Amino acid sequence: MVVPPLLRAVIMGPPGSGKGTISARIIKHFGVKHLSSGDLLRDNMQKKTEVGVLAKSYIDQGQLIPDDIMTQLMLNEIKGLDQYNWLLDGFPRTVAQAEALDKECHIDTVIDLDVPFETIKCRLTARWIHPASGRVYNLEFSPPKVQGIDDITGEPLVQRDDDKPETVSKRLQAYDAQTKPVLEYYRNKGLLKSFSGTETNKIWPHIYAFLQTKLPDVSQKDAANPR
Repeated sequence: MVVPPLLRAVIMGPPGSGKGTISARIIKHFGVKHLSSGDLLRDNMQKKTEVGVLAKSYIDQGQLIPDDIMTQLMLNEIKGLDQYNWLLDGFPRTVAQAEALDKECHIDTVIDLDVPFETIKCRLTARWIHPASGRVYNLEFSPPKVQGIDDITGEPLVQRDDDKPETVSKRLQAYDAQTKPVLEYYRNKGLLKSFSGTETNKIWPHIYAFLQTKLPDVSQKDAANPR
């Protein structure tokens, strides 16, 4: 029996494009290891590792974490996954990071979530939370019964700084400036697969069909063989 080569994939998309939701579905259906640079950073900062302390010093000053620190962090983690199919999320963010990754391993495919910025702005700025409980409302999909008020406690809702219109615009501009060149880099290598749309549930079937050409759906196997 021929063992298929292991999949080395990257998922890209602006903040609010549905990357988290899509990644969770890819993990569920295709059993890949998901490596998120954000999760890894938070974990290292919490554990106060050398890289974590260094990264936090840049974040606290409002600066981007330098390429070499991010690359070291991710490549160390990737080395432990050489027996698995994996999906990178949040890395590489710059061409320098993409080039460093190429030296270590061959990337098979880059999934790009091409969601219009206007859609993302509406999606993110519509999000309001009840700070005490963490309840999240969305003015479009799941609004509170009374505008600006938590359904259960009657306390006022707040908008996270990250979800304020001016912050969302800045985050999208930063993504555009920093990541467009990375998309071009992978496009030129013939690895970029873009999926366009405004709704995650409508984009997902196309990503699923594409990945089925590369990996079996393990969720169906699990369903057929209940443990």
